[in-house]
Amino acid sequence: MRTQLFIDGEFVDGAEGRTIDVFDPHDMSPLATIAEATEVDVDRAVAAAKRAYPQWKLTAASERGRLLLKFADAIEANAEELALLETRDTGHPLRDTRGLDVPRTAGQFRYFGGMADKYLGSVIPVDRGFLDYVVREPLGVVGSIVPWNFPIMFVSWKMAPALAAGNCIVMKPSELTPLTALRVAELAAEVGFPPGVINILPGYGQSAGARLVGHPDVAKISFTGSTPVGRMIAGQAAVNGTRVHLELGGKGANIVFPDANIAKAVGGTAFGIFHNQGQACIAASRLIVHESVVDEFLEKFLALTASIRVGDPKDPATEMGPLTSPMHRERVLSYVDVATEEGGEILIGGKAPSDPTLADGCYVEPTVIRARPKSRVTCEEVFGPFMTVQTFSTDEEALEIANDVDFGLGGGLWTNDLSRAHRMARDMNAGMVWINSYKRVHPGSPFGGMGSSGYGREMGFEAMHEYTEAKSVWVNVDADIPPFYPRG
Repeated sequence: MRTQLFIDGEFVDGAEGRTIDVFDPHDMSPLATIAEATEVDVDRAVAAAKRAYPQWKLTAASERGRLLLKFADAIEANAEELALLETRDTGHPLRDTRGLDVPRTAGQFRYFGGMADKYLGSVIPVDRGFLDYVVREPLGVVGSIVPWNFPIMFVSWKMAPALAAGNCIVMKPSELTPLTALRVAELAAEVGFPPGVINILPGYGQSAGARLVGHPDVAKISFTGSTPVGRMIAGQAAVNGTRVHLELGGKGANIVFPDANIAKAVGGTAFGIFHNQGQACIAASRLIVHESVVDEFLEKFLALTASIRVGDPKDPATEMGPLTSPMHRERVLSYVDVATEEGGEILIGGKAPSDPTLADGCYVEPTVIRARPKSRVTCEEVFGPFMTVQTFSTDEEALEIANDVDFGLGGGLWTNDLSRAHRMARDMNAGMVWINSYKRVHPGSPFGGMGSSGYGREMGFEAMHEYTEAKSVWVNVDADIPPFYPRG
């Protein structure tokens, strides 16, 4: 296991010799002690990326794509190792890291490897006699700050389009879950990315993160994390005029209409809220169900919730593992107290599991709470296996409840009425809407939100726009331009 910083194509010690202890959230046993990046290390990495950029920018797009495709192959070749490492570092069940996280990571690099030489410019129909063509150029050095909830997957979400477009990258993974990012860096060196193109610096936000955001040689910051931190980053980046892409919090509305297929809605809702222990910005954290079917839905949903196998994430039979840190576990449990104080009814969960083998870990039972309208638990992001239930009687009321939060990331709805489905999708304040499903993602589909959920998009052609800028070139082919000043 690599435990040093990855700068300029090499693993090196941190300049100040500081370290970070990394723990397994299943039982809080130590996993590794890694180097901590500080401001000095950020300066070293940005300088390396700045040196590498001119050559990487001029590297043929097909060659950049070839390296990204090799990168995808290397991730797939080491999939089992990466899946187990991600499981131990984050608490994701092994069945999820094997079946979703690592395959999605490889798929992201493969998608943008294929896009590198297919991302086209345009020709603008301007005045006769002129040719105006627009090319997309990379930005330069990109700083990326990756959260702890899906660390390996988010590495690819930010790295793949940035590299495909011709940028160099300095990435700060979370100090809580840095291990797969360092392993990915090792694979990048083996694949043959030139020194300085990729730099990985685990560290803390207040030191390494702040320096990356404020560095004058960083052209863009891409941040995934909480809304308060994202707003702070936007303010810091504005000092240098640095571009910012923010993928922030969410409070996903999940609406079940009376004509929905209840069995499918129950299964899809459970995936939407309990996958990865609810630690997802797009989690289906607000169930909004029609009053005529709420009893039937909850009977089936609570039975399914009670059956979820909570346990050691390294066990392939485990369906829900621990939260990623003790601090976050306490935060999630604190919202149970908030819900009770606000008059909410705990329908299931709301506490740590009684299993003594899980007592040392960061576990919380899957929790469902019938909540009052406009309560804190229906408006604030809990980011755990914690779902609130509200009811509605009309489509207009459902839409009003769905849009009555500051967030606008993802939302879903379940209905067999085609007109209603498209109408609700149109009117929901969300960057992504799922109809008769929830939490589906694909490398080609843009991912991002509005309002307090941030701005900018991951994935798809939209992501290539995020990592390039347009240059317009005017050519006078045969236009006869009369003198503007006739005396000249």
